[in-house]
Amino acid sequence: KYLPAHAVPLKSIVLTQTPESLAVSPGDRVTINCKASSSVSTSYMAWYQQKSGQAPKLLIHSASTRPSGIPDRFSGSGSGTDFTFTISRAEVDDAGDYYCQQAQSSPPTVIQTSTKTFVPVLLLDVTAVSYPLPEQASVGQILAPTIITIQATHQLTNG
Repeated sequence: KYLPAHAVPLKSIVLTQTPESLAVSPGDRVTINCKASSSVSTSYMAWYQQKSGQAPKLLIHSASTRPSGIPDRFSGSGSGTDFTFTISRAEVDDAGDYYCQQAQSSPPTVIQTSTKTFVPVLLLDVTAVSYPLPEQASVGQILAPTIITIQATHQLTNG
């Protein structure tokens, strides 16, 4: 009997996310790139968002498919060794950690670099909101996601 492809032990695939730093404003387009050390089937590429103290949330699976309830401002594309995640219009609530995951080889996720994305809002009384890297998820699994830091704003009003 043959094991399904995803169950066959293979050499670990390393994923590298870029950019290292990107500054955008709410409403702007955010693009995160994920490069694999070996070709990955689109069936096994996913993108997640994780916020502090919360479980990762699946945003994209099969490289470009949004699960039910995920806003259409999130999208994914790519094939082979090069994949892209895009937020077409960044919102303050998008603050969090973002990372690509491949499930073609074991361990399922190895991300080599940490990248940071900043989404500032230039209004009055600005308070920074950011989220740290998640802890190592499991043995052999390293999560070093793209961090989107968004500065929440509170506009002053006259009493």
